[in-house]
Amino acid sequence: MTIRVLIADDEALLRMAFGMVLEAQPDMAPVGEAADGAQAVDLARELRPDVVLMDVRMPGTDGIEATRQVVRASPRSRVLILTTFDLDEYAFAGLSAGASGFLLKNTRPEELLTAIRNVAAGDAVVSPRITRRLLESFRPHIPDGGSAARDRAERLNRLSTREREVLVQVGCGLSNTEIAATLHLAEATVKSHLGRILHKLDLRDRVQAVIFAYESRLIHPA
Repeated sequence: MTIRVLIADDEALLRMAFGMVLEAQPDMAPVGEAADGAQAVDLARELRPDVVLMDVRMPGTDGIEATRQVVRASPRSRVLILTTFDLDEYAFAGLSAGASGFLLKNTRPEELLTAIRNVAAGDAVVSPRITRRLLESFRPHIPDGGSAARDRAERLNRLSTREREVLVQVGCGLSNTEIAATLHLAEATVKSHLGRILHKLDLRDRVQAVIFAYESRLIHPA
């Protein structure tokens, strides 16, 4: 299977460099380039790439808003945010917008390629524990009520009692192995529960499950 990648960056040289790295891989293919966020959204809707490499700072629609629009316009496309700015607020905003990963542009090529493969396979590049630390740092910016809170409550009602228990453990940043030990379950059973949780809550990956658990008040700051 070839991983189809859309590159979104306002610097032409960087787009070319990323494209060359991707073209050298037998299992990857760059399918398009976008110079700004709005173009990235349009191309994602048209091309339906497996992964979008998304810069944060671009003219017009920035990478965070573009990520939010891409995951709505092309639900099967996963976004991997790349930035030169090592700031927690970018990671928090990007993950909350629906990104499946967050990397600095000075990441080594082999690490970038591994991240693309992981994201394309449905995994997240940022660990749930890091996600929870980000959420705790930016807790004041998470809204407490409104229609979004009611929507989360309605979605939570879709879960069984056991699935809620698993979601709480995921929200605390535990791995499948750790959850299995905590709840006295087989690891395969935990994996099955997690798959159903993601499906019922319409979430993209484990990191999004952590964010959902935190915003739904299933877990609280340590």
